[in-house]
Amino acid sequence: MSLGPVMVDIAGTTLTAADRELLAHPLVGSVILFTRNYADPAQLAALVADIQSVRSPALLVAVDHEGGRVQRFRPGFSALPPLRRIGQVFDADAGQGLSMARALGWLMAAEVLGCGLDFSFAPCVDLDYGVSTIIGDRSFHTRAATVAQLAIAYTHGMRDAGMAATAKHFPGHGAVVADSHLALPIDRRELADMDEDLLPYRRLIANALPAVMVAHVLYPAVDDVPASFSRKWVQGVLRQELGFSGLVFADDLTMAGAAAAGDLLQRAQRALAAGCDVLPVCNDRPGAERLLDTLRVPIDPASQLRLVRMRGRKQLRFENLAASASWQSAREWLRRSAASPPELSFNPGGTDAGGT
Repeated sequence: MSLGPVMVDIAGTTLTAADRELLAHPLVGSVILFTRNYADPAQLAALVADIQSVRSPALLVAVDHEGGRVQRFRPGFSALPPLRRIGQVFDADAGQGLSMARALGWLMAAEVLGCGLDFSFAPCVDLDYGVSTIIGDRSFHTRAATVAQLAIAYTHGMRDAGMAATAKHFPGHGAVVADSHLALPIDRRELADMDEDLLPYRRLIANALPAVMVAHVLYPAVDDVPASFSRKWVQGVLRQELGFSGLVFADDLTMAGAAAAGDLLQRAQRALAAGCDVLPVCNDRPGAERLLDTLRVPIDPASQLRLVRMRGRKQLRFENLAASASWQSAREWLRRSAASPPELSFNPGGTDAGGT
């Protein structure tokens, strides 16, 4: 059985019979976990193994685990700072900031992989224009070049641990006030005025970025539909102009920002037509079931290959991480990230502090 384009969620900390039936549907290819699915690392590892036993090839399992406000797994996991903290350290000492970014990217990825998941939707590479509360300290910095530098270091840390990175929210969510979970944000800038927002993507793509998540934000000067449903953005700018060949995720199709594209079936169809590979459908089980009953789409071999490349390369089980030198080094960077002002004398081996 192939992996389908729909990403779904589950209800609790163990699989129910209804969950298993949903996950067995041929259009499902991946699962996203939330805080409600987590009790402790051992429970999480058992849940992920159960999910992966439902199908062959195994479904991919993902999470939003950035740090700060967006960290789904907490008790037993390292408490990661928001990405803004790394940017603050960079401002005090660029080399230390880059080392911290790589180490904390490794730490996040190693702990998530250690419980059997495949990837986390990270990092956020939106610029902080000081207007978006939903982005805010999830952004590394206000300066595009700094965001690009830190994002490259962070994604290299993820790669060292065995995880493929997903940059979000393309082409940029930081310049709008509205939260796309609750409304459709509108960014009225011309494409020529968005070079800074696109700079992190250009540089990450040049560093073999595996995946991008596209925002439910409308840019009327570029297209009359939100970016997640826009061939101009996905095929024109991302694929052709920027040369991206990796996996494209739509943002969650149940968000209010996606409503402009129609009902859930229409949203899925339009996102696929725009060039998205994966369609997350979260926190709406009846909607997900209706979509799977009504969506008719052939499996795209190229999209399949891009999705399979997101599978995590698991190196250390969670319970063995604390004994590793890489984990201990990354935890020291974590301790120093909590210091105020930043302590900058620590150097456990440059930007490859978390490398394996």
